[in-house]
Amino acid sequence: MLVPQKELEGILLVDKPGDHTSHDVIARLRGKLRMKRIGHAGTLDPMATGLLVVLVGKATRLSQYLISADKEYEGSVELGKVTDSQDADGQVMETRPVPPLTQAEVEAAIKGFIGDQYQMPPMYSAIKIDGVPLYKKARRGEEVEREPRFIRVMSWEVTRFGLPRFDFRLRCTKGTYVRTLAHDLGQKLGCGAHLAALRRSGVGAFRVEKALTLDQIEAMSLPEIDKALIPPHAAVPVGFF
Repeated sequence: MLVPQKELEGILLVDKPGDHTSHDVIARLRGKLRMKRIGHAGTLDPMATGLLVVLVGKATRLSQYLISADKEYEGSVELGKVTDSQDADGQVMETRPVPPLTQAEVEAAIKGFIGDQYQMPPMYSAIKIDGVPLYKKARRGEEVEREPRFIRVMSWEVTRFGLPRFDFRLRCTKGTYVRTLAHDLGQKLGCGAHLAALRRSGVGAFRVEKALTLDQIEAMSLPEIDKALIPPHAAVPVGFF
């Protein structure tokens, strides 16, 4: 008599590669785990790497709770170039000379982005208006009115400085478009800017150092993956279930 395979359940921390969309990651995991009930707790742009919190089996019901967790990022901003998508994946729309800014001057401009604020979502985003994702409208050359969204930037610090680029570490609330912060900073400095690189290092209490790559996961047996899953109760407050 065949024993039915146990359905996996839990949280899997994945280090997303830069050449995959979040949907691509989920598709590969569905093939590996041979199950459809898999989702994630917050998407990453295709260019971005780092922590993707994947929910397996019944743990998918934790999605709304974990999506609300604060995020941490590391990345790079390039001054002097404005792109249509506000990041390195887009087309350069404008090039401006970069003045001889000092690190202190850039940090002073960054201070204006710390705290509570309303941010205008970029056209190249998955937000839907009239049922159509904004990025599809943007690809057709359309520009539509968007509603600003409330966000909070808890910290944004420069970790390496060397014009025209600088590296940073950022902590913010859900729904924050880091590429829009980079774009808006460039406008504030007068030379334009875009997000050159981005890596998500943390989601709530989860850290990318504990994540597995897709290649590592695909080389594991299902029992090994089962052992790597974080139990749902370990990620939510007592009494959630």
